[in-house]
Amino acid sequence: MGWDNASTVAGEVENPQRTYPRVMMIALAAIVLSYVIPILAVWQTHVQSGYWTTGSWAGIASMVGGSWLGIALVVAAMISTFGILNSLTMSYSRLPLAMAEHGYAPKLFTRMLPNGAPWAAIVACGLAWMAALGLSFDRLLMLDILLYGASLVLEFIALVLLRMQEPGLHRPFTIPGGLTGAILTGIGPTALLVVALIKNRNEQMGHISALTVGLILMAAGVVFYFIAAWARRSRSKSLESQMPT
Repeated sequence: MGWDNASTVAGEVENPQRTYPRVMMIALAAIVLSYVIPILAVWQTHVQSGYWTTGSWAGIASMVGGSWLGIALVVAAMISTFGILNSLTMSYSRLPLAMAEHGYAPKLFTRMLPNGAPWAAIVACGLAWMAALGLSFDRLLMLDILLYGASLVLEFIALVLLRMQEPGLHRPFTIPGGLTGAILTGIGPTALLVVALIKNRNEQMGHISALTVGLILMAAGVVFYFIAAWARRSRSKSLESQMPT
């Protein structure tokens, strides 16, 4: 779960100012090891680059250590994916909840179980994910780069603008370096997203490119935002007119 996703559940974390930095450092070390160790192991076996295709890890593991290692790798991947699904469900389901609380999404998404879980938002997110099951990994990757990448770029822009417009805002977590540090923080990830977008821009979804589909979804999001904002203002004016003078 990325740093931006973690912020959506900060209200449910005990002592987040202390917990988040420690967990992020531990998670970063674990991620580095989980990538470096397998790659070094495969590098030592001198496996040809032609074997490095989508889903090749299980095949390489079976070739190097036998079928038991391939099965173990698949089981470990399933457990890891299950954990990722749970964490992302927890974080992403809070976004429709927050939007509904501020009038930018239907009030249905504010419904919660007694334990605080936003069940309506979770169901809606689950249905959206199920609708994407028929897409290939490459197509999903392209949409993820475009949609999630665009949201990250907006977050970097918001970070810079808040530093400029709200310099005195209370910040439990502060990026060092002032405005320059905030700008430099977003340059590297933004450049990486642009390169990934250029590299995968030709991925097709039927007769339409995945890039076109992603741009349509982004445009639809902007349109629905302004429609929701207009509806919110209309409701506010209606309530004000009904209040006794």
